[in-house]
Amino acid sequence: MQILNTAAALHAFTEHARQTGQRVGLVPTMGALHDGHLQLVQAARAECNEVVASIFVNPTQFNNAEDFRLYPRVPEADAALLAPAGCTALFVPSVEEMYPQPTVLRFDFGDLERVMEGAHRPGHFNGVATVVSKLFHMARPHRAYFGQKDWQQVAIIRQLVADLSFDLEIVTCPTIREADGLAMSSRNRRLDATARAVAPLLHQVLEAAAAQVRQGVPPAQVKAAAEATLAREPLLTPEYVEVADAQTLQPLQAYAAGRAVVLCLAAHLGGVRLIDNVVVD
Repeated sequence: MQILNTAAALHAFTEHARQTGQRVGLVPTMGALHDGHLQLVQAARAECNEVVASIFVNPTQFNNAEDFRLYPRVPEADAALLAPAGCTALFVPSVEEMYPQPTVLRFDFGDLERVMEGAHRPGHFNGVATVVSKLFHMARPHRAYFGQKDWQQVAIIRQLVADLSFDLEIVTCPTIREADGLAMSSRNRRLDATARAVAPLLHQVLEAAAAQVRQGVPPAQVKAAAEATLAREPLLTPEYVEVADAQTLQPLQAYAAGRAVVLCLAAHLGGVRLIDNVVVD
């Protein structure tokens, strides 16, 4: 596995692959890798000749300075996991390499970003779109791999690819969970034992909500029941619960035949912000 630190080195690596008829897969990450990330690498390896993983804690997508400061950073451990999973090149740029000058470009994804994460984290998706655009330009992958846990982020990136005509395919892989249902996340490392014991409640609430959706319970009732369950746990501070159209992400007043539903939530637990979702087809 090659270690690349500059945009020029990344471009040279992937351009050589393209010139020799190799397919390139890109797995963007912020590090502190877990099995969910490794699944993305393995999926890329199954479909591509060269697999580039990036590790970059992107400052422009954090609207909370403390969250950025505390985000786990374990680059040596991450590198040790990537090669056995099938990664052939690891891109680890500095902030100065990714942002040689402050960016002034601003993205607006309309209704897609005015709900859920976008509503509660102003500027977050602008930062995501900026760094992902840079990575797409630098790496020029044939395919880029993302996890379903960040459902709204994937929707934003798909819109980005469509609007800017990036010549690549977005591949979404299922959320990987711990045995008790907690969605794997780099931020889980920050949970103490007490908070970790409570954390599976998030997925339990979503599964109960999904069962209600399948039974035809109206969206407003599903949402209210989920909120009430979360509110009963004193260690949790819910931020949002939403019953939304899986494509448009807009809150649902009623179900429509043939339209998938996504159930999303965010909550603070022990000083750590966690998100999760479940899709009901």
